[in-house]
Amino acid sequence: MSLYFVKGKGWRYDFTLNGKRYTKSWFTTKKEAKQAEAKRKEEVQNPEHTMITDPIPTDMDFLELVNRRLDHIKEYNSEQHYEGHIYYARKWCAYWGDKKCSDITVDMVQSFLLKRKRDVSAVTANKELRLLRSLFNFGIKAPRNWIKDNPTVGIEFFPIVKKKKKKE
Repeated sequence: MSLYFVKGKGWRYDFTLNGKRYTKSWFTTKKEAKQAEAKRKEEVQNPEHTMITDPIPTDMDFLELVNRRLDHIKEYNSEQHYEGHIYYARKWCAYWGDKKCSDITVDMVQSFLLKRKRDVSAVTANKELRLLRSLFNFGIKAPRNWIKDNPTVGIEFFPIVKKKKKKE
């Protein structure tokens, strides 16, 4: 049983059962996290007692999707790649951290990218579009099926003017 507190975010539980990891995060109190962990353990140990009539979740909090993607990147990619994703994830969570993935629309993503293009550059906006696409596709990809839609579909990359290098 591992419960721990992350400053500024909340309580989280994380346990391994039969070689599989189970985690859920950002509970406001330790008691809530402990109860949720006990309930999840019960569901895992006794799958026949779980209600079959419960709808299969096809949506999740944006923050939860970002955290799961970061966990995946940390395990399967380099430390430098992981650190780069954390930087962008903080920007996205400042905009959409309190929303469900289904609440994020194409217009919201487009306006975010336009702002990033104006404030930083088209290159940065294009990179963020690529990373957002991979984030939402990660949630859609089977066997996860955590979300249904990718709000980045149909958004085009910004044109970039490449500069010629000067010969010395």
